[in-house]
Amino acid sequence: MAKPLYSCLTKATTAEGEEIRFSLNWIVSRRGILRVMPDALVCGDWTIPYQDIDEAVLFSLWGLFVPGYVLRIRSRGRIYQFGLNWNPFWKRELPFPVRRQKGKLQHSGFSIVVRLVFVGYLIYFAWKCFAR
Repeated sequence: MAKPLYSCLTKATTAEGEEIRFSLNWIVSRRGILRVMPDALVCGDWTIPYQDIDEAVLFSLWGLFVPGYVLRIRSRGRIYQFGLNWNPFWKRELPFPVRRQKGKLQHSGFSIVVRLVFVGYLIYFAWKCFAR
C-alpha cells in the first residue's frame, strides 16, 4: 500500500449536496482521517480515485475566529464534503484538479434555532447572576 501524501482529521458527509452550510448533518457526520494518497482520497471505507472525480472545489472559509476549508468532491453521481482544519498543505498544488473558492457558510434552520437557544440561555444566566 502506498504511503499517504498527507493525512488529517476530518468531518465528512454526503448529506449536504451542493450547499456549504452549518446543519444537523454535520452533527452526525462521519469523523475520521482523510488520507490524500498518490491516486485517491480515502476516508474510512470511502475511496475516491482521482480519475473518478468529476469536480473538486476547495472552499476557504472562516469558522468562529478560525480559518478552515470545506473540500467538496463530486464523483460518480455522489457529492462528498470534507470539513478540514487550516494547514499549508491545502494551499499547495494537490494531486487532483481542484478549483479554489472563498466560501461563506450558510445557516440551516436548525443551526439558527440552536444559536438562539444558546443566546437566550446566556441572557438568562447573566440575569440570574447579576439581578440579585
